[in-house]
Amino acid sequence: MRVACHRRAFRADRTKGTPVDSTLLRHFEAAAEELHFAHAAKRLDVPRASLLLSIRALEDELGYPLFDPNASSTVLTPEGEAFLVDAQRQLKAMAASQRANVAAPGGKAKASKGKGRAPAVKGERKPGKRRQSR
Repeated sequence: MRVACHRRAFRADRTKGTPVDSTLLRHFEAAAEELHFAHAAKRLDVPRASLLLSIRALEDELGYPLFDPNASSTVLTPEGEAFLVDAQRQLKAMAASQRANVAAPGGKAKASKGKGRAPAVKGERKPGKRRQSR
């Protein structure tokens, strides 16, 4: 898929060969869906500065801007719109693979062995022993 940009031609599948950090993808997806950095940061429960740093790091890694820096409000560039679709697809694939890697419930039950013996810590009293009084 090619998207014509006023600066250069862009291939939307540019990142297919290189894995992108899932945190960067989640931060970009939230910012792109909200189109407001403060609201996206609140939704992710991260500081706004961290969200902006993540998006700048992603832009540096990809080599093109995802948001229009000259717009009066937060607007995606054509590259950003194309990358949003790809990012959502990658996040869904990551979530599906994480669900597939979860161990099945059940298996052999293990008996609880109680507290056992606590390790000796220098300067601490030994468990179960009272201090001798005079």
